Amino acid sequence: MSWFITALKKYAVFRGRARRKEFWLFTLFTYIIYGVLAGIGAAAHSTVLAAGFLIAFVAFLLPSWAVTVRRLHDSGLSGWLILVGLVPTVGAIALVVFCCTDSNAATNKYGPNPKEAPAVG
Repeated sequence: MSWFITALKKYAVFRGRARRKEFWLFTLFTYIIYGVLAGIGAAAHSTVLAAGFLIAFVAFLLPSWAVTVRRLHDSGLSGWLILVGLVPTVGAIALVVFCCTDSNAATNKYGPNPKEAPAVG
């Protein structure tokens, strides 16, 4: 949970690097929240409660982009590669592969290796 909070604290930080752990735990918790809100809205048959899903989606949109760009930076890739995700099917698969790629062991042009930094929590 601390990695999710860390990513939210950097909600609009597109500089630097993010570990795979930070990216994937943020993604996991985001999808859990989406699922719970969508399930509550569907079970209640209420458009007002279903709107909670849309509000959460909009609220997590910028932090999701930021942590994805930082994750790409950690692999030594440009943050602009996030736009590859706009290509149907192939782009999403490529973006997942980019985000699964291991970090550069040394300092790269985006900053020091976050694995060498003290652990969060």
